[in-house]
Amino acid sequence: MAEVNNLPNFEHGIVWEDPVGGHRVGCLDASRKEDVGKLMKEEKAVLAIQDPPYNVDINDEFGNSPLDRYMAWSEKWVDNTIGVLGENSSLYIWLGADIRNGLQPLPDFMIMMRRKPVKVRNFITMRNQRGYGTQKNWMAIRQELLYYIKGEPVFNVQAEYTDIPKKTRGYYKEVGGKITENFERSKSLTIRAGNVWHDIQQVFYLMHENVEGCFAQKPIKSAKRIIEAGSNPGDLVIDFFGHSGSTLLGSQLCKRKCYTMDINPVYCKLIAARLLHWRRTGELGWGTMKVLADGKMLVSDEELLGEPTLLELMPA
Repeated sequence: MAEVNNLPNFEHGIVWEDPVGGHRVGCLDASRKEDVGKLMKEEKAVLAIQDPPYNVDINDEFGNSPLDRYMAWSEKWVDNTIGVLGENSSLYIWLGADIRNGLQPLPDFMIMMRRKPVKVRNFITMRNQRGYGTQKNWMAIRQELLYYIKGEPVFNVQAEYTDIPKKTRGYYKEVGGKITENFERSKSLTIRAGNVWHDIQQVFYLMHENVEGCFAQKPIKSAKRIIEAGSNPGDLVIDFFGHSGSTLLGSQLCKRKCYTMDINPVYCKLIAARLLHWRRTGELGWGTMKVLADGKMLVSDEELLGEPTLLELMPA
C-alpha cells in the first residue's frame, strides 16, 4: 500500500522537507537573513514569486503600519530575496495600492527598488473578476505584479499564450516581398497575455482550488504562468510569503522544486496540507469547506488530507 501522509506540526524555526518532491516549507521570517539561510541552505533559486502583505487591512487579517516602518521591513525581505537568487534569475512581486491613502505602498516600493541590483522588466496588471463596489469612483478590480530580473534569465515566451482565440484580422505588412496578414505571421491562433492579464479567474468559494479563509489567495493559473515563463523543469522556485500555497502547488504541477515559508505556523501547515491533499485526491483546494477562520484551523488533519484515491491505495 502507498505510504500514508502525515501533516507536520509547525512552530518558528521548523522546516519541513517533502520526501517526494523535495519541496521545503519553513515557519520562518522573510525579513531575517538567518531564517532565509535556514530555508535555502546555500542553494540559489532561478525564480522568486513574492506576495507580501500590502499594508492594507483586509477583513481584519492584515494590519496597517506606518509607511516608513513598512518600507524598512520591505527592504529587508527584498535584500534577502535578491541575495539567494542566482546570477540569472527573475523576481516577481505582487503588490497593492491603497486608493484611499495616496496609493501607498506601491509607488514607494517601486522607488525603493530602483536602488536594488535588479532591473525592472515589466509592470503587469491582473484583472480581478470581483472588485470593491462604489457609487462615487471606478470599481477597483486590478492586482499589480512587478517583474524584475537579475542578469539574463530565461523567458519561455510560450507560457504567455492564453486560451483566448484571435478574432481581429488585419495588421498587413510586407514580409519577403509578400503582403501578409496578421494570422499568417502568427505563431499561435490564441492571443498573448501581455502585461494585462484578463483571462485568469479570481479564486472564489465555488472553485475547487478555493482555500476558504485565505483572503490573499492567488490563482494556480497565475502561479503556473509565471513559473513556466521564468524557469525550466527541475529549477528551484522560492516564495517567502506562502499563505495559501499556490506557488508551491504550481511548482509541483510544473515539475519544479519550491522552497517556501510563512511566519504564521497555521499557514505553514495549510501549505503542506494542500500539497498532500492534492497528492491524495487530485483536488487543488477544499472548495466550499471552511478551512480557516480568525487565524485558526477549523478542521482536523484527516479532513485536510481528504480521502485517498484508488491510485494512492494501489501497491507501490
